Amino acid sequence: MTRREFMVAGIGLVAFRDETLDLVANLVAKSAPTAQNEDFWSQIQQAFALDRNIVNLNNGGCSPSPRIVQDALRRQIEYANQAPSYFMWRHLEPEVESVRIRLAKTFGVDTEEIAITRNASESLETCLLGIDLRAGDEILTTDLDYPRMVATIKQRERREGVKMVTAPMPAVPQRHSELVRPIEERITGRTKMILISHVSFLNGQIFPVKAICELGASRGIPVIVDGAHAFAQFPFRHSDLACEYYGVSLHKWLMAPVGTGLLYVKRERIGGVWPLMAANEPQKDDIRKFEEIGTHPAANHNAIGEALTFHEMIGAERKADRFRYLRSIWTEPLRAERNVRFSTNLAPEHSCALTTVEIAGIPPVELADWLFKKHHIFVTTIDSPPVRGIRVTPNVYTTRQEIERFRDAMLAAARNGIAG
Repeated sequence: MTRREFMVAGIGLVAFRDETLDLVANLVAKSAPTAQNEDFWSQIQQAFALDRNIVNLNNGGCSPSPRIVQDALRRQIEYANQAPSYFMWRHLEPEVESVRIRLAKTFGVDTEEIAITRNASESLETCLLGIDLRAGDEILTTDLDYPRMVATIKQRERREGVKMVTAPMPAVPQRHSELVRPIEERITGRTKMILISHVSFLNGQIFPVKAICELGASRGIPVIVDGAHAFAQFPFRHSDLACEYYGVSLHKWLMAPVGTGLLYVKRERIGGVWPLMAANEPQKDDIRKFEEIGTHPAANHNAIGEALTFHEMIGAERKADRFRYLRSIWTEPLRAERNVRFSTNLAPEHSCALTTVEIAGIPPVELADWLFKKHHIFVTTIDSPPVRGIRVTPNVYTTRQEIERFRDAMLAAARNGIAG
């Protein structure tokens, strides 16, 4: 797409011009934007307003938005507040349809199959709670899935008498078939729903979603896919997954405003899913019934358009290559240390930006605390068997120097400990 096409497609009513997008477009056109081209990535890094005194390596939790997204959000909030019941509802709210079109195109699905939500939890709980089940029916999940989703299933257990079945997964599988077999082995005649992660939040493991969805389809079992850590981290389309239900948080790898997400439901399945909040009968087959949440800011979902533009201009493949390159800087030296253990398969078909690592003898919480207090490096901890360690997630604004700083700190901890 040209710069003009991007602007027309993504901005809508309250248009503006931002030189950052021109800069990115020129960089891509005139330079060799490879994973190792620090001149290119240094310009990308300038698109963010950050505190560089802290090395933030927990972008998997929530990533900062580039300035153009923050500016769009701020501008639309200010515009709406001139007369919210008029400007927000009549001028800004209709712009969500432009965002819907672009998200659908990015995912490779029909526009009428995308709902704009507030996060992956809302998207996934819509499906987990909205598909009719009976007492005794089983919901199959894995021990690499997100606790909030597990809590949702357990609430159905308490309230309706359904049963949760957990398939134990290898923490570091060598083949994707190792992630399919445990699910297949636990399917019974009572299995009525399967929940899997596209990318596990614990260790970044990429699941063979298509194989599992096809397995579910062959048994007439709906498969709900948690895409919170996948969308915009590496390139894929819906055709690569063949899923019927997919939930995303857009404030992670797309770097959209906090509190934005999407829900994909295959068109012919929409009518079979109850929304979290009530919708009228004529909306039964309308994807927008999942957006009936009452009064909400229009600015949040409208600014997704700017995040999409920024993402598209960099390119999904280019982002993934950069993530894997940054990871190689610190993982290759650490793999030589005998007391360092990875809970992530580092092969590109198994993971991308998210990596979990442990230093034997140092509790992950203490290691994370030491990294922050001693080196001002922020990571999160994982202690959920079978995965244990610190989780490291950079983003496009992360510099090579910051990754080297993390590498040197980890090497020091592995060789000398963290005492003193």
